[in-house]
Amino acid sequence: MAGRACLAFTGAAGLLLIFATLVAQRDLPDTLRLDAEAARSAEILDRDGRPLRLAYDGGWNLHERVPLSAVPATLRAAIVAAEDRRFWTHHGIDWRARLSALWTNLRSGRAVRGASTISEQVVRILHPRPRNLWSRWVEGFEALRLEARFAKADILEFYLNQVPYGANRRGVAQAAAYYFDRSLDTLSPDEMLALAVLVRAPTRLANDPPALQARMQTLAQAMTARGQWHAAGPQAAPPLARARPALQAAHFVAWAARAAARTRPGAMRLRTTLDGELQAAAEAFLRERLRDLAREGAAQGAVLVVDLDGNRVRAYATADRLHPDVIGIDPVQTPRQPGSTLKPLLYAMALERGWRADTTIDDAELRERINGGLHEYRNYSRVHYGSVTLAEALGNSLNIPAVKALQFVGQAPFLARLRALGVDSLREHPDVYGDGLALGNGALTLYELVQAYTALARDGLWQPLTVLDESAPRPPPRAAYSREAARAVSGILSDASARLLEFGEGGVLRFPVATAVKTGTSSDYRDAWTVAYNGRWLVGVWIGNLSGRATEGVTGARGPALLTRSLLARLPADAALRAQRVAAAGDAAPAAADDDEAPAVPELAQPFDGLLLARDPRIPEALQAFRFELAWREPVAVVRWELDGQVVAETRGPYYDWPLRGGAHVLRALVRGGDGAEHASGVARFTVR
Repeated sequence: MAGRACLAFTGAAGLLLIFATLVAQRDLPDTLRLDAEAARSAEILDRDGRPLRLAYDGGWNLHERVPLSAVPATLRAAIVAAEDRRFWTHHGIDWRARLSALWTNLRSGRAVRGASTISEQVVRILHPRPRNLWSRWVEGFEALRLEARFAKADILEFYLNQVPYGANRRGVAQAAAYYFDRSLDTLSPDEMLALAVLVRAPTRLANDPPALQARMQTLAQAMTARGQWHAAGPQAAPPLARARPALQAAHFVAWAARAAARTRPGAMRLRTTLDGELQAAAEAFLRERLRDLAREGAAQGAVLVVDLDGNRVRAYATADRLHPDVIGIDPVQTPRQPGSTLKPLLYAMALERGWRADTTIDDAELRERINGGLHEYRNYSRVHYGSVTLAEALGNSLNIPAVKALQFVGQAPFLARLRALGVDSLREHPDVYGDGLALGNGALTLYELVQAYTALARDGLWQPLTVLDESAPRPPPRAAYSREAARAVSGILSDASARLLEFGEGGVLRFPVATAVKTGTSSDYRDAWTVAYNGRWLVGVWIGNLSGRATEGVTGARGPALLTRSLLARLPADAALRAQRVAAAGDAAPAAADDDEAPAVPELAQPFDGLLLARDPRIPEALQAFRFELAWREPVAVVRWELDGQVVAETRGPYYDWPLRGGAHVLRALVRGGDGAEHASGVARFTVR
């Protein structure tokens, strides 16, 4: 009876083991290629075709996979010899290796050797489990099923592309780049041996060169005995290049992927505008500057570098001094108060509406009633300078003249202009911001600010920034400011003598080539900004704390200006700044550059013939207008603007803000000069979409 009971118990236990084993096993994939996952996660490349990543997080290697035929034969043989030398003959489990490992472990009294086949390791990669005896038992049966479903070559190819290495790298291609900074086809025999033995314990062996060399020698001897190795044994472990800093373009990759999802859904490989070398330099400069400002409490920063030839983003760098290894909030896309950086955009509108660089503004005490109380506006230095020119007011970033400039331009028109420049973050009604809009009391992103500044740098023409390559559809440039106004502002911002009152000799703001530069600081030193541009490049920098915590006196001139200068210094200044010379004391009027001499006969400065304009669907139709501009060296008395054969307006000056209307149009101007005679300009044909 006892024997029967024992047999019954054994049978029940066996049935229970079989049932538990069947239940514990998981479904195998239909394919080992992971193409579906790769399609859902497009590969993002820099402008030279080099891959960019969000991060190496240990997830699937989707975009650096190589076919089995592209893995060097020596490396394939070395990995099989190191991990599973009977791989090509067993059916998923190497029973001989298991028994040998069991005997070795019993003699040692501890686990000193494993016997997992490559197929079992693939199962472990597909279905991670706790490392215990039960997991090993279940993995063996799944390995048998794996080999029944897939060919050996497919299993080995998957393994070579997904096997984990150190620093969250997966696969031999990523490992070759991480450890040796080389591609697979350029590896030396010793480097291939190293990759083969690093699989077993990548972190420990990478930090123990003698142990790595010993493992390599043992493997080379075993392969030589089997006729698989014909080179000399390794004399030393090859040097590892793990210290090479990786490109941290995580936030850019996420932004580019979102842009691609809107314009090119389904694309698997996306080439961007990012310059890898410039990105690395921007990241390094930014991290160094944040270390320098650590005592002042600045923790985060962002840098945006734009090639004005097409408004292409060449660097999109972010850094967090407190959490350098965490991919958190993107400071390029986080709205922050811009301080005085909006003033150039404001004064450009004032110049369009009749002010000049030598127009005088009274810089005196100013108090205004706000919500039943009084608000007193002050300059940064708390000094009032009396009568100043517009150039002095902008160059010295005086607050009271800026408020008066906004009152001249109007809050609603200025806000509408900012929105037309792509500043979507300022969504509130103009009354919410009030006159404080001139001083940066609204919040916008570094991306929006830089995008708006490109209109000043490009003779008033605005175009959205792009992060995708040339094959992406792009809206054509449109006139956001008159060329005269844009060049006047650029001239003021590049003139060191225009900022002597508040900034002195300028120091770091004096660039070796003509460069327009503007700094900004928000209240309580929470945000420090610098925007600078020459004829080819525009650099914007923000430094502060995303938490909103104030810094210890970090201003735009103290914090990001030095970084901006360093970046522009390494870029080729191969195009001159588009700027108009600021009027000097005693000049009758601001002098223009020689190539800007006004024409002898009336001409339409804008629109030019063939211009294509696009209305912005985000802005109400009633707020969208395009400035007609006449150029003529003679004094202008009256201009009649004839559009499509009908006079639509009569102005006392050479400008008219025409409400945009869709369709194809023909414009000419009928001008009465100082002699009383009427002169006709040529015609310009343009289209509004």
